[in-house]
Amino acid sequence: MCKRNSLFVANKGLLLALTTILIVALFLGIAGNPKSYAAETEELYFSILHTNDMHSELIPHSPAVDYRPGEENAAIGGFARLATAVDEIRENKMKEGEPVLLLDAGDFLGGAPFAWLALNGSAAELTVMQEMRYDAVAIGNHEYDYGADVLAQYLMQAGYPEAHEKTLVLASNTEAPSDHPLATQGLYRETGMFELGNGLKVGVFSLIGKDAILAMGDSGDMQFLDQHETALQMVDELDEHGADVIVALSHCGVDEDKELAQEVPGIDVIVGGHSHTALFEPVLQGTTVIVQAGSLGTYLGQLELAYDSNTGEVRVRNEENGSPFLVPIDGSFAGDPEIDALVQEYVLRLDAYIEQMTDGKFDDIMATIARSDSVLSSLPFFSETALGNFVTDAMRFVGQESTGERVDIAGQANGNIRSSVFPGTTEHSAGNISFYEIVEATGVGRGLDGRPGCPIASVYLTGEEVRRVLEITVLLQKFMGDSYFLHFSGLRYSYNPANAVLLTVPFVNLPIPTTRAVTGAELYTGDGIQPASNEEYVALKRGDEELYHLVTDAYLLLFLPLVTDILPQLEIVPKNADGEPVPRDRMDELIIRHSDGRELKVWEAVLMYAAAQLHGGDGIPQIPDYYAAVAGRITKVWTFPLIGWLLLILAAIVAGIIYLALRRRRRRIFRDTMPIRSATN
Repeated sequence: MCKRNSLFVANKGLLLALTTILIVALFLGIAGNPKSYAAETEELYFSILHTNDMHSELIPHSPAVDYRPGEENAAIGGFARLATAVDEIRENKMKEGEPVLLLDAGDFLGGAPFAWLALNGSAAELTVMQEMRYDAVAIGNHEYDYGADVLAQYLMQAGYPEAHEKTLVLASNTEAPSDHPLATQGLYRETGMFELGNGLKVGVFSLIGKDAILAMGDSGDMQFLDQHETALQMVDELDEHGADVIVALSHCGVDEDKELAQEVPGIDVIVGGHSHTALFEPVLQGTTVIVQAGSLGTYLGQLELAYDSNTGEVRVRNEENGSPFLVPIDGSFAGDPEIDALVQEYVLRLDAYIEQMTDGKFDDIMATIARSDSVLSSLPFFSETALGNFVTDAMRFVGQESTGERVDIAGQANGNIRSSVFPGTTEHSAGNISFYEIVEATGVGRGLDGRPGCPIASVYLTGEEVRRVLEITVLLQKFMGDSYFLHFSGLRYSYNPANAVLLTVPFVNLPIPTTRAVTGAELYTGDGIQPASNEEYVALKRGDEELYHLVTDAYLLLFLPLVTDILPQLEIVPKNADGEPVPRDRMDELIIRHSDGRELKVWEAVLMYAAAQLHGGDGIPQIPDYYAAVAGRITKVWTFPLIGWLLLILAAIVAGIIYLALRRRRRRIFRDTMPIRSATN
């Protein structure tokens, strides 16, 4: 009895011990393997739909003349089509109980002619985006195309600050002056928090990058803070407010986005813009997912994500769902009727505005101006282009007609030529070039008259100063990119990029130009389109003091003297027809104006030149085949660089010194080792 009780007690103790061990092991297993626990709980699914760099492309484009509702066509993009794509994805996700955010990474304004309406009291782009139920948008550099004051008016016209409840406008590393409407009216915010239907909290902020700030038109007294320091602060604030997932709307470009992800922990997703990069797969930088959707509404970005509430990790689900990261916005999507109706309202407003600005000459953005058998191409970068030649020819010929004086040279920067000009490709539009396409390519900027487009200025420079302009353009493209590559009409030149800079001064990072990058320059002395042959050209020599008449856009004219402040050896002094210097505070006197006082715009000159071409058999002007290709106006040559010659000379000097030193040493050794002869021998 006692034995049996002892055994029972012993077995009972063993059973308790085993049970305790099993419970402890089970607990340790859960704690040590979070994934096994997460597998028993559902991840929180959500999707981010995203766009960037829409640039006022409200209607299908490239070319716009191809588009006809209800007919098959090659035109791409368009807000009404985009709205249909967004709604289809939203509807499908709603059936699955999955929330969706719709975001834009900036530059929704600027580019296509609809941007002009910002100067006429309308906020077309942002109003349409509100109707499409965008959750948040970032302010990019092109939102400042018409200045900070116009941006403030634009946002107020779109209903801000109250409209933040519809579509949040973000600018986290932007600081407006305390008395500016952007600040006093609360027209932008630093952060936003979205509580999704599944309980997930997504925090959002936005950044504008270094390159975007450099490319900004007119930011006035706005200040832009360090993007990495700002991002660290925003991440901390959103964490404190309970954000599960943090998204940065970055108008910085892919390279700067990678740096951001490396330097700032805690950002789960970067929705990028500015570089117009179509990322068909995300860039993964550590645990940060970087996406970007090209530009102009060509694609809708689609990022399907899962949030693990136990680990805080975010993972991408597109591949397991068979979903593309970029959805092409083309004719496979019919336009959303409500959005299309709203867009058509802005088409009518734009037509009326154009009629007013052109004194009744044009009243339809889709009117055919000319025909062409080829694309007027703005590519490749850092090179003479067909469109660059067409634009500068237009400025030279129309400038000459407007001033009544022969124009020797016209110049325009690539940054103010926004895109190629595409003729129609369908049966109803074959070869047609519309008002819309021409203005889309050349209608950037704003004049002193408050109207859209860069004004054309008339200035006189000496031949030596023209050569300095050529040297400056070689330097600018080297250090500031393709936007500063200059096209010319009325001259041709060759240059060696390797000879632009002799050396760069350390610490201050100041380049010392050789002023010998240009290997040859010739002035065209004829009257028509300059030929590719060697006829009617004279050499433009160094030291030439003769005055030449040059037209360019007023922005570029104002910029050139600023360069010479830094590099006085390339000084340029703008002059009037009498050779008298024009002070900087009176540069507006050089702008070419119509008889009624209106400024002559670059886009206007291009329209007039296109409309002035010889008519084809159908009575419509035909763009000459000359503009199907380039004409040898700008030629890169690769000669042995000047720095190479200097190094060779230096090496020769050093070698000579070494040779003389060795020779002297040998003589001394020979003298010291020679046997001393006796005087008696």
